[in-house]
Amino acid sequence: MKIIGITGGIGSGKSVISAELRKAGYPVYDTDAEAKRLIVFAPEVRAKVEQLLGKDVFSGNTYLTARVAERVFADRALLHQLNAIVHPAVRLDIEQQVQHVQKPFFFVESAILFESGFDSLCDFTVCVTAPEEERIRRVITRDHTDIDSVRARLRAQADHADQADLVVCNDGKTSLSELAGQIVRTFNHS
Repeated sequence: MKIIGITGGIGSGKSVISAELRKAGYPVYDTDAEAKRLIVFAPEVRAKVEQLLGKDVFSGNTYLTARVAERVFADRALLHQLNAIVHPAVRLDIEQQVQHVQKPFFFVESAILFESGFDSLCDFTVCVTAPEEERIRRVITRDHTDIDSVRARLRAQADHADQADLVVCNDGKTSLSELAGQIVRTFNHS
């Protein structure tokens, strides 16, 4: 079995390609969704997050991400401390889930694949790209935000195309099933 990391900037389409891989029957670990699950339901992770940020970042079993973002993006040291709690828990969860996979591929989707060090778990990495104007259009449509906010978010993100083993351009001209197939075919023979 090969572990393949999928990354890409906001609006690139990494999540829709991951969804296509799921439809094709491959397991895809969404690090963002799984991190939120671990923060809420893994008692040791939740306790550490509460100790760091306070109990008011939870409302029952809901992790109040907007409240958290407001705090950690204003204080880089706090963000670093939060990542030091969450990233190891996610890494361990990936390692545990991989042990039960009976498929030829296990995909790890992460916007911060390289920054988090999750790429070190992967045999190969894929960077999903798209033309900037297409990315902006997608994010404005999805998030109902303005162009300046989207451009600022794009500038804040690193481009990992030069670090990836494969770069896939999701420009809207090639079907998602073809892009997913391209990924599978590329690594099927590696």
